[in-house]
Amino acid sequence: MALADHLREIRYRFLVSMAAIILMTILATIFERQLLQVVLWPIQRAVTIYQTNRPGGQVQMVTQGVSAGFSLYFKVCFMAGFIATCPVWLFQLWRFIVPALKQGERRVALQFIGASVPLFLAGVALGYSLCPNGFAVLMNFNPPSVTNLNDVGTFLSFELRLLLVFGLAFLLPVLLVSLNRLGIVTGVMLGKARNVAIVLCAVFAAVATPTTDPLTMLAMMVPMVAMYIVAEIICRRNDRRKLGKSTSTAVLAG
Repeated sequence: MALADHLREIRYRFLVSMAAIILMTILATIFERQLLQVVLWPIQRAVTIYQTNRPGGQVQMVTQGVSAGFSLYFKVCFMAGFIATCPVWLFQLWRFIVPALKQGERRVALQFIGASVPLFLAGVALGYSLCPNGFAVLMNFNPPSVTNLNDVGTFLSFELRLLLVFGLAFLLPVLLVSLNRLGIVTGVMLGKARNVAIVLCAVFAAVATPTTDPLTMLAMMVPMVAMYIVAEIICRRNDRRKLGKSTSTAVLAG
């Protein structure tokens, strides 16, 4: 397609994704109070951990401005809508690539969607479970004599970035296997780059996680390294299968 056609395609995929997110955000307003309790649980748990480790520590949750309450509920519902519609926007992302692929390669895209959705949600769940300890570590830097005022809106943006980083990081193996199925990378290439990949995973975990505690960084780095190794094993197996098929075809042709 021409550049203008590509831009129109991107706009269409983006609008479809945004329409799904907006619709789910509106539906999420029905359960806004329950969702607020779920979203605020990490900070409430972090406060409990902080006050247990430092008796007498003062922590308060605040909002600022007349429209802060509306903004708070909107962020909560938007977060729920964005995560719930991950199958839609992941599918739209790959649909942008699908028209340029062959029929066999389109099956790879569908397999990508089938594997990426549970992995993304697993990453989000892991990030959510690690939020309390990460936030508690950050609170420990607060001087004992100073009250820690946490703006709820800022906290929600912080939490959303953390969940997205974990969710996207868990898509690494699916991306590598998909590239292998498309013939872009091989298992041998991944094996040679393993040591570099481990270093890059460590750097990514250190830079991408908003919190500074080593527990959160290791919780991201270790699964990424493990999934890289699993992806390498799968790619090597796929390469052997392709080699066996090509050998059999050559023998039959001879």
